[in-house]
Amino acid sequence: AAREAGGITQHLGAFVVSMPSGASITFLDTPGHAAFSAMRARGAAITDIVVLVVAADDGVMPQTLEAMAHAKAANVPIVVAINKCDKPAADPERVRIQLGSEGLLLEDLGGDVQVVEVSAISKTGLDKLEEALLLQAEMMDLKARIDGPAQAFVVEARLDRGRGPLATAIVKAGTLLSGQHIVVGAEWGKIRAIRDTTGKVSELASPAMPVEIEGIKGLPMAGDDVVVVESEERARMLSSGRKKKFEKDRLHKVSGEGFDISDTSEEAPERVELPIIVKADVQGTVQAVTDALRSLNSSQVFVNIVHVGVGAISHSDIDLAQACGACIVGFNIRNHPSDIALAAKQANIKICLHKVIYHLLEEMG
Repeated sequence: AAREAGGITQHLGAFVVSMPSGASITFLDTPGHAAFSAMRARGAAITDIVVLVVAADDGVMPQTLEAMAHAKAANVPIVVAINKCDKPAADPERVRIQLGSEGLLLEDLGGDVQVVEVSAISKTGLDKLEEALLLQAEMMDLKARIDGPAQAFVVEARLDRGRGPLATAIVKAGTLLSGQHIVVGAEWGKIRAIRDTTGKVSELASPAMPVEIEGIKGLPMAGDDVVVVESEERARMLSSGRKKKFEKDRLHKVSGEGFDISDTSEEAPERVELPIIVKADVQGTVQAVTDALRSLNSSQVFVNIVHVGVGAISHSDIDLAQACGACIVGFNIRNHPSDIALAAKQANIKICLHKVIYHLLEEMG
C-alpha cells in the first residue's frame, strides 16, 4: 500500500503469504474505489473466499456493498475483517449492525459469515483471521488437481519496455510449464519465462500460484482465461478465430451505439463532444479509468473515448489527438520525454497525468 499513490490500492496485486502455521494463502488485493468495480468483479470470479475489509471507524461504504454484491453474484463465501480496531473512534458493533441490515448473515446473529476484529497497524487479530480463512477452506474442502494441462486466469496485464507483454495469472488447476504454447483470450504465445511474485524465474506454476507469464505476442485483457494447446499451429488458429469473433462483436456493438446516439440528437439540445485518449500502466486500470470517464456522460457533454492503450504516451497518440481534437489522459504512467511534451505543446494538445483516480475524475469533470 505504501507504494500506491495517495495510499489507495489502484492495482490488482496477487501474492502468496506463508503463515506461521505452515499453510500458505494466496491473496488477490483488489482496489476499493467505486471506479474499479470491473476489477473487483473479476477478482471475485477467480477467488475461493472473499475477505471483506471494513474500517471500524468508517463503517459500511458504497464500495463495501458493491464488493458484497460481486461476492454473492460469483457465489463465493465471505469472511468479514473489521480493520482499524485500534483507533479511538472504532465501533465494530456498529459495523456488525450495518452489515446485518444489508443482508449479510453474521455468525453473531445466527448466520454462517465469520467476523474477525483486526488492526493491520498493531497486528492484532491477524492470527484469528488466518484461523477463520483456514476453517472456511476446510469446510469448503478446497482441492485442485495438480497433474495435466493448466487452467489459469489473467488477473492483470502490462507492457514492459524490455520484456514485452506480461500477464499476471493465477493457476486454478493443473501445472503450467515453461515452453508451453498458450492461448490467452484472443492472443497466443509460447511461454518464455514464468516468474513468481518475488520476480524469481520458475520452471512451472502449480495451482493457487500467482505468476507473471512472459512470451505472449499481444496484450491480453484482464479476466481472460489461459488455455494450453499442443502446438504453435493450433495456438495461431484459435487466436485468429477468437480475434475475428471479437472484432465482429465490437462492430455489432458500435453500430448499435451509433443508432442510439442519432435518435436522441433530434429532440435533445446540442451535446458537446469531449474526445479523450486514455493511456495507463496496466490493462485492468485502462478499463477502470475508461469506465469511470464514461460515467461523466451527461445530456450536455458526450465523453468520446477515441483510443485506449497501455504504456507511455507516444507520438502516434499525439498525432491521433491532433486529428480528432482530443485531450490525452495518462494514469500512473511515467512522465513523457521532452520531445513529446514539445509536440503536444505545438499541436495545442492537453495532457493530464494523474496517479490518483479521484483527482483525475475531478479534473476531467
